Amino acid sequence: MHGLILAGGEGSRFATAGEGSLPKPLVEVAGRPQIVRLLETLEGLGCTSLTCAVRADFPIVRRVLDGTRLGRPLKVIECRTPSSLHTLVEGLRAVAPGPVFCSMVDTVMRPQDWQAVYSGMERQLAEGADMVLAVTPYVDDESPVYVSTGEGGFVGAVRDEPLHPRRVTGGVYGLSAGARAAAADAVDRGVHKMRRFLAGVVADGGRVGVVEVPRIIDIDRPSDLQTANAWLAAREA
Repeated sequence: MHGLILAGGEGSRFATAGEGSLPKPLVEVAGRPQIVRLLETLEGLGCTSLTCAVRADFPIVRRVLDGTRLGRPLKVIECRTPSSLHTLVEGLRAVAPGPVFCSMVDTVMRPQDWQAVYSGMERQLAEGADMVLAVTPYVDDESPVYVSTGEGGFVGAVRDEPLHPRRVTGGVYGLSAGARAAAADAVDRGVHKMRRFLAGVVADGGRVGVVEVPRIIDIDRPSDLQTANAWLAAREA
């Protein structure tokens, strides 16, 4: 699978909280800039190529990436996109044909959970899933996306309201060729949010699988960064 990291957001909640001097992709998680840490994670998982879609307003992020040495080809795409879905489509245009393992830049997991998600997505896509979502029962987000599964373990509903059992998306997606095309089509039709795209794939009968892990942290606020670093440090102790 090809690896894709979406880092096209403004990080407005971080800036509002007084963290605006450092773009969110460069905040340190476990002692490494988050975007570099993610690239190293995706490389270690086995992604055959690596692509980052980064916000053009933050040239310092591009400079850090240009100085990062990896064992896989790295392509950096600069964008000014209005949503993560638009950033996804911009990034996918730069990725070679094939299945894609995509992560938002602010997603934090334990190493063993990254491996479980990658392996599960790779297997389900090979078995014919159109798309696979990383999900978790851990909810600490201002605007979570809830999912439920039905027959065959595929997602049956994507909602803004809680579903039972409570599981939310974690910002990591496995995409088939069909899902890649569907994302571009959704943007062409005026869809502006990732959650609406996911709901549309399900509503259209897409086979959307899930890989569940105990905890995924989405770094939106300084408190999330503190929680993530404390969590990872405790696991490493």
